[in-house]
Amino acid sequence: MESFSEEKLMLGSKTARELFRRYAKDAPIIDYHCHIDAREIAEDVRFENITQLWLYHDHYKWRLMRAAGVDERLITGEASDREKFDAWAFVLARAVENPLFHWSHLELKRYFGYGGVLSEKTADEVWALTENALAKPEMSARGIIANSNVEVLCTTDDPVDTLSWHRQLQEDPSVGFRVLPAFRPDRVVNIEKQEFFEIIEQLEDICEIRILKLDDLERALRERMAFFSEMGCRLSDHGLEHFVFEPASRETISRIFSKRLSVITGVLTETEINQFRTAMLLFFAREAHALQWTMQVHFGCRRDNNTAMLRAIGPNTGFDCISGGEFVAPAARFLDTLEQEEQLPRMIFYSLNPNDNARIDSLIACFQKAPAIGRLQHGSAWWFNDCESGIREHLHGLSNNGYLPSFVGMLTDSRSFLSFSRHEYFRRILCDLLGQAVEDGRFPADLELLGGIIGDICYHNAKRLFE
Repeated sequence: MESFSEEKLMLGSKTARELFRRYAKDAPIIDYHCHIDAREIAEDVRFENITQLWLYHDHYKWRLMRAAGVDERLITGEASDREKFDAWAFVLARAVENPLFHWSHLELKRYFGYGGVLSEKTADEVWALTENALAKPEMSARGIIANSNVEVLCTTDDPVDTLSWHRQLQEDPSVGFRVLPAFRPDRVVNIEKQEFFEIIEQLEDICEIRILKLDDLERALRERMAFFSEMGCRLSDHGLEHFVFEPASRETISRIFSKRLSVITGVLTETEINQFRTAMLLFFAREAHALQWTMQVHFGCRRDNNTAMLRAIGPNTGFDCISGGEFVAPAARFLDTLEQEEQLPRMIFYSLNPNDNARIDSLIACFQKAPAIGRLQHGSAWWFNDCESGIREHLHGLSNNGYLPSFVGMLTDSRSFLSFSRHEYFRRILCDLLGQAVEDGRFPADLELLGGIIGDICYHNAKRLFE
């Protein structure tokens, strides 16, 4: 194989290729959930080589390299950047049908103009080409984002973040795109973990109050959410292993909070943990409704399964997996409680378990309400599912059990500055799905109508939903 053909990538029909060219290819990007560090954008960091962009923070690639038998020294260890790149080149060349093969070659084509295939045979060529390209002024962090046609990028931020880097970016007239914070309060919800005490102390410091009871905690959180809102935040983000709903009286929640803060009686039962977690999620949902935010909920992930590697290199390094469990009953009660109070915010549900797709689609349909279009969303195929089959399955489920034209579209959920090519990957699959419906006679060949749907999914729906 001498070249990477992008013309027909995921575009199996003439209609699909026409839809992509006319309506999807050049649509601006609103990347409403990513893990890029705002500091790196504000400082406009540069990269010496492709390894720093590709392999420093990407646990997708780390998992694939481990599966291919690559030694950890060449993944997260002390090997040189070039050694790590060579190991990755060897693995990637053989990654048949893996999305990383497509993403990586789209990135090489879009950002470096390379149309070949990366392998151990071409590693020298690609290393030299990318190293020279990264020395150019336009290949800084900001340059890469601007050249990716990104209009808005939403980071993921802790409640006690000062957002100083966001402020610096917002006050810099030379930045041609918006970088907005998103509120991620998992440490407050996870009352059973040691990090709960850390976030309480940090909230006390930044809010200049003593947090001794539940009222104090809620006061501090409201203050932080108001600050985030002033800084342009329009989304919160919540990561759960399982969706639980065990409501309790305010007196009970106050007692649980006080018990946890007590040195002597601070150990909680599983019921108490779930009751507090439920109370916090309801609190954040009500506040999101008041602030007109969209609340994102991620669940179905079992994290840090390999204790030895957790101790060796830490969390978020590629040792998480899909989990199961019943979520419909607790999620339905959660939504119903808020709807009865008329405080149900806009929400996006993501499950890492693809078996949940149809259940999410059917559940959120119970709470759609005019005049909003798609106020509840089944978020894009996430993490282990943002491969071709996962995206197709997700889109088929939306079209069969929901209203595809209202879908809020793709996100990167990534720490990589080159990962915006995942939007193109998604858009190609979307256009192929709609194009094939035309080719098979399942939908009229009204390209203008289909183009409007594509434009909404790729850009306009996110712009409207997040205001």
